[in-house]
Amino acid sequence: MDIDIGISKKDRAEIAKGLSRLLADSYTLYMTTHNFHWNVTGPMFNTLHQMFEGQYTELSEAVDLIAERIRALGFPAPGSYKEFEKLTSLKQPEDVPDAEGMIRQLLTSHEGVAKTARAVVPLADKASDEPTLDLLTQRLQIHEKTAWMLRSLLEK
Repeated sequence: MDIDIGISKKDRAEIAKGLSRLLADSYTLYMTTHNFHWNVTGPMFNTLHQMFEGQYTELSEAVDLIAERIRALGFPAPGSYKEFEKLTSLKQPEDVPDAEGMIRQLLTSHEGVAKTARAVVPLADKASDEPTLDLLTQRLQIHEKTAWMLRSLLEK
């Protein structure tokens, strides 16, 4: 069926492409955060274990919202590791870092997701796609706040 929501198919396609990159980054960050939740050790174990759980739980909900927005724009959402690997801008850990390394990796990843989200803003703005703009604003707020909190843990 044709979609007639006041946004051209070309603009919807560009926005969906950007959101697909955001979905891939968000899912990659979800997996990394969950991995670190399972494997964190050291004196900050309890604090980080709980913090990471809160973060991956929030990301789990976020990937659903992003995928549903892609679908509402009329395009299939990527949903496999293979697709995510092609689309993500984030580096995956090759081993299990120590707690400080985990914090650093997550900080870099949250900043990376924020950059990916910010890159979609002009596309959505140009098309007057307010629902996507709202989603992006919410994602930016969460990733920038989380990055600030992680950064604060690294200050001496």
